[in-house]
Amino acid sequence: MIISHRHKFIFLKTTKTAGTSIEIALSKFCGPDDIITPITQEDEQIRRKLGYPGPRNFLAPWWNYGIKDLIVLIRTKRKKRLYYNHIPASLVRKHVGKDVWDGYFKFCVERNPWDRAVSFYFWKNREEPRIPFSEYVDSKAPVILRKNGFGVYTIDGEVAVDRICRFEHLAEDLEAVRNRLGLQEKLELPRAKSRFRKSEGGYQGIYGEAEKAKIAELFSDEIRRFGYEF
Repeated sequence: MIISHRHKFIFLKTTKTAGTSIEIALSKFCGPDDIITPITQEDEQIRRKLGYPGPRNFLAPWWNYGIKDLIVLIRTKRKKRLYYNHIPASLVRKHVGKDVWDGYFKFCVERNPWDRAVSFYFWKNREEPRIPFSEYVDSKAPVILRKNGFGVYTIDGEVAVDRICRFEHLAEDLEAVRNRLGLQEKLELPRAKSRFRKSEGGYQGIYGEAEKAKIAELFSDEIRRFGYEF
């Protein structure tokens, strides 16, 4: 996720919605006081090659540490992160305070859940042989997917951001965001985490009726709110 004090925006990152590519593109416009959370080493390499700023200002200050945090630090040398990948809106609001939260433009991206679930399936099962798609749908993975989607941009079930861009017409929606923020250059999205999906001819052919119905039930709020169809 990214918080830009320079341009007064908060980008909340949902899963399998081109979030990493958008993060990399947005980091180009970030200054030294802005917050950029880490991504994978491979994706950080893409960001470095482009010459964009990397992770910064995401660690918790020492006074934010509890006993458990100190134990983890001593045992693993892993510092506590105040901000992280897919952090929910409720925590961001708590950390930045009411003035920043209310005053900054907040946005994210949503995607057709049937398509998004297939994308997550290939991401979670990158190695052959993959588990059957039906087994994946019955696992906790789709629940995690929803948590890192609807659970990111809502607070108590209510949308907490100013704009939800649609993956299905992402370029157009991001251009509208760019104009709203007054960014001087267009967002150029690099290709990140897009090589694992092997399906051809659309996501529909992967589903059986049972899997289709389970995704429809789990993501009913998103389907109803955005009018998604299988």
